[in-house]
Amino acid sequence: MTSTPIDPALAPRSRLSLYLDLIRWNRPAGWLLLLWPSLSALWMAKGGFPGVHLLIVFTLGTILMRSAGCCVNDVADREFDRHVKRTANRPVTSGLISVKEALGLGAVLAALAFCLVLTTNAQTIAWAFPALAVTLIYPYAKRFVSMPQAVLGVAFSFGIPMAYSAVQAHIPLEGWVLLLGNLFWVLAYDTEYAMVDRDDDLRIGMKTSAITLGRFDVAAIMGFYLAYLGIWLVVSWRHVPGAILLTAFAVALAQVVWHYTLIKNRTREGCFKAFRLNHWLGFTLFAGIALAYSWPN
Repeated sequence: MTSTPIDPALAPRSRLSLYLDLIRWNRPAGWLLLLWPSLSALWMAKGGFPGVHLLIVFTLGTILMRSAGCCVNDVADREFDRHVKRTANRPVTSGLISVKEALGLGAVLAALAFCLVLTTNAQTIAWAFPALAVTLIYPYAKRFVSMPQAVLGVAFSFGIPMAYSAVQAHIPLEGWVLLLGNLFWVLAYDTEYAMVDRDDDLRIGMKTSAITLGRFDVAAIMGFYLAYLGIWLVVSWRHVPGAILLTAFAVALAQVVWHYTLIKNRTREGCFKAFRLNHWLGFTLFAGIALAYSWPN
């Protein structure tokens, strides 16, 4: 007699497995989207390799804060997520992890990230508080702001001015200009992400840029990408002008064209693929900037 196979989704799971699911451990694209701009800013702030200490602080800090943000986001969205097929089985939404437990894990992760910040300087420590505030505000912005992706853009870009602060003990104008440029990138890829769930979000009353932009969504995304690349090219060109940097931006632009082919028909699969692979665009710019410092023209 053969036994009936158990559905993996219904099988008992360890707490560690649930925690890793909660922080999206198996989906590193999320923290890579934060990491590449921060590292690029570190290189430009320092004028080259920023040192092992800051590299570790910003890499681990990015992973920890993104993980903490997932905990807060899932708690805030638990009532909405149950009505969206893609998110209905998240640990908090499904009740496998309690709200208190998720917030407790998020607090521990944020505290660990803050411990890393404490190894930098007073200015960077001070900027950690508004960075945390924006992270906590974003999940609730989706209820009141027509383009909550702009709030996410600030949250996902705060590593840039903090990188300048950690290196130079102050944030020059170019740090804020790069934040603005990166905000356009976040608007681009998170609108692609929002296009995946547009039908569900309309049904449950969630506000997103994909809904606000309507039939202009694809054109707007292309405009956001171009604004991002244009701003970052102008700033980085002041640091390391030359063929290496231009090549990196040309490769990044080619990726933008590819993304257009993925999202132009607004299919869920195409939009999600475009979002999921966006971290390669950020890596391309980082690699170009880092290589340009290593092998100046």
